[in-house]
Amino acid sequence: LPEHAGLVTMRGQPITLVGQQVKVGDTAPMFTAIGNNMNPVQFPSAFAGKVIILTTVPSLDTKVCSLETRRFNEEASKLGLAKDNVVVVTVSMDLPFAQARWCGAEGIKNVITLSDYQNAAMGQTYGVLIKEKHLLARAVWVINQQEKVVYQQLVQEVGLEPDYDAALAAARSCLK
Repeated sequence: LPEHAGLVTMRGQPITLVGQQVKVGDTAPMFTAIGNNMNPVQFPSAFAGKVIILTTVPSLDTKVCSLETRRFNEEASKLGLAKDNVVVVTVSMDLPFAQARWCGAEGIKNVITLSDYQNAAMGQTYGVLIKEKHLLARAVWVINQQEKVVYQQLVQEVGLEPDYDAALAAARSCLK
C-alpha cells in the first residue's frame, strides 16, 4: 500500500498515513469493520440508500474525538437526520466493547460506531491508518445515496476538530 508522509501531524509531528486517499468523486470503497455487537458490518452496503457522514477518529476516549462524536450526535438529532435519510458512522481502533461503553456513558444514540481493530481494513482502504501509532487519523467523508464521495476532509492536525458546518452542508445538499 502507498504511504503518505507529512500530510498530517500529530501533536505537531509529521506522521505517515498508509493506504490510498479517498477523494471527492470516488466511489466509496468497501470495507468490513466490527459493530458494537461484535458482528461484522459491510460498509457502505449496510447503509445503502442513505447519505453517510463517515468519520474516523484516533480514539473515542480522547478529548477531541469525544467532542467531535458528541457534536455529530447532536447535529444528527437536531436535524432528524440519523433516523431518516442520513446516517453518521464513526470508525476508530477502539475495541467494540469500549465503543459501546463510551456511547452508553455519553448518551450517543445518533452515531453508529464501528471498530477497525481487527485488521485496519478501513484505515488502509481510506488512507487514514497512522503507521507509527496504528490508529486512524481524523477525517470526514460525506457519501451520497449512490455511494459517491461528495465531501472529504483530512484534518491536518489530528488534535483539531473537523469543519462540522462544511460536512453537514454537504450532507444536506445530497437530500435536495
